[in-house]
Amino acid sequence: MTEPSAPRWSVFRNGDFRLYGAARFLTGLAFQMQAVAVGWFVYDLTHSALALGLVGLASFLPAMLSALVAGHVADTYDRRRVASLAYATLAAAELGLLVFAHYGTGAIWPIYALVVVIGTGRAFANPALQALLPTLVPRALFGSAIAWNASLWQSASILGPALGGLLYVLGPAVVFGTAAFSFALASALIAAIRFRPAPVTERPPVTWATLSAGLTYIRDHPVVLGAISLDLVAVLLGGATALLPIFAAEVLHVGPLGLGALRSMPAAGAVLVAVYLAYRPLQRHAGLRMLQAVGVFGLATIGFGLSTSLPLSMACLFVTGAADMISVYVRQTFVQGETPDAMRGRVSAVNTVFIGASNELGEFESGTLAALIGAVPAVVLGGLATLLVAAAWGRIFPALRARDRLLPVG
Repeated sequence: MTEPSAPRWSVFRNGDFRLYGAARFLTGLAFQMQAVAVGWFVYDLTHSALALGLVGLASFLPAMLSALVAGHVADTYDRRRVASLAYATLAAAELGLLVFAHYGTGAIWPIYALVVVIGTGRAFANPALQALLPTLVPRALFGSAIAWNASLWQSASILGPALGGLLYVLGPAVVFGTAAFSFALASALIAAIRFRPAPVTERPPVTWATLSAGLTYIRDHPVVLGAISLDLVAVLLGGATALLPIFAAEVLHVGPLGLGALRSMPAAGAVLVAVYLAYRPLQRHAGLRMLQAVGVFGLATIGFGLSTSLPLSMACLFVTGAADMISVYVRQTFVQGETPDAMRGRVSAVNTVFIGASNELGEFESGTLAALIGAVPAVVLGGLATLLVAAAWGRIFPALRARDRLLPVG
């Protein structure tokens, strides 16, 4: 028996989802603006590529080290309060960056310390928010909610860097102040959500078994494990984002303006597909569609690597973003919709680390391989490896390939 359908735009009639979506958009803008400002600010102070790399490390390590604790907290306490407090912490850290940018003495360590605080706050906010979303909308609208949420985040990924660069002309303190305001407003919006979870009568003890329950759940559920690991390996091997400056300068000869156009294409493709999926969610063959999307991602990556034309390169990157959004849509629906509510925080925390690792380590892998064999061979080889991974995962995880509907029926 199928579930009742509902108009896909009716998800916005839900006041809690509107608050949630507005908060996600604001935080997406803030993260992107902050990333641009911190990068420029650190480079202005140090003129060191290593210093820039350490910024990424300072942001990622807290997420990795605190993932199990953050997931346990999201499953034990009110997720609205956890996310709201986390965003309030991020607002305070941005104010710290503002003060340092205005009064700083040139020392670099306070920036790293504040980036660690931001990474820690984000590590606690992400699993709480991911676990909160399925409780805010009816089950029939969950797929649309996932797609709209993704489109809001990708829209912020397009607007945020441009807005951050524009505001940086007025000084880094202006960017950090704007980000602080965005985080503070997002904190208030999340706190205003009316949904109240059932009170927890007995909190589980903090043991290794409870902390690692998310890892155990993923290991024991082939569909979820296959979806998460497929996305991890595909982005790790096939990501070309880190090499875009090289392609813009040495392959396409287009300069900074062309680089900006190239960077915007994956997010533009992702937004278009996310909006489409919000109106027309996948109905059948969800697992197969994910495998096919990863294959298309690999083909488009190969096309980008071989292209010497800016329009063709932009089109290939657009397709990579569109294909990746299908993969993200299916994976997020599996992780958030299939996992029992009592486990969602811990499973989402592990998922967040996996995806963060694929992005951060993928950039490292691309840069290292390009240094050894050149940028074009590195991207083409990464696309070929992604194709092989899509084919292999269909055999390694037959349950993922055979999965028909996004959510179990009934």
